[in-house]
Amino acid sequence: MEGSVEGYAAALRYRQERLREGWRAAGRKIGFTNRSIWPRYGVHQPIWGTVFDRTLHVATQDACSVGLEGLAQPRIEPEICFKLKAVPRSADTEALLACLDWMAHSIEIVQCDQPGWKTSLAHSTAANGLHGLLIVGTPVAVPEAQALAGAHLVLRRGATVVDRGSGRNVLGSPLVALGHLVELLRSQADAPPLAAGEIVTTGTLTDAHPVAPGETWHTEIAGISMPGLTVRFT
Repeated sequence: MEGSVEGYAAALRYRQERLREGWRAAGRKIGFTNRSIWPRYGVHQPIWGTVFDRTLHVATQDACSVGLEGLAQPRIEPEICFKLKAVPRSADTEALLACLDWMAHSIEIVQCDQPGWKTSLAHSTAANGLHGLLIVGTPVAVPEAQALAGAHLVLRRGATVVDRGSGRNVLGSPLVALGHLVELLRSQADAPPLAAGEIVTTGTLTDAHPVAPGETWHTEIAGISMPGLTVRFT
């Protein structure tokens, strides 16, 4: 946990500054839930950050065009997100499911100002969980917990398959990742508590891949009833 206390304190100051400027907190991002990428980035535990109304994009018919200006070394992360209708009080599976309004496919654009994306726990938490943008697709009903783990995703840049992923890559399931956030926030006395209406995106099903203006990326999902997304970068 070395560095996380100072990092989250810096992130809280950043959040409060944005709120004073008129931004609105729209939800949370959970990062580094895919253990396979921990050694590459130098962070070995999940983290969280704030999603704001000005970093949130809602796709129209599961397609969206977003600008990358101002983002440092942006990378794409295909994820699954949930919208809360009530505040989860524990990581119990049934309790979590009872608190969910809907789920959707999401794509987070993360960023890092460290050379070669070699970051740390302290830096990643202080940098608001490396959050850049969040794109959210069509809301769908939440299936049984087991189905979430079995979701499979294909990530394409244009016609080229870049990566494949699974719900099991996200701490075993996106629902497990949500439960981890509930427990993590409980352990942080100064952390803003979750609230009904928040969107929580649960971490990447694949590795994170660099993106650039002019590219169009697509996702396809199997194993659960959820449409993929098409994102064009400008």
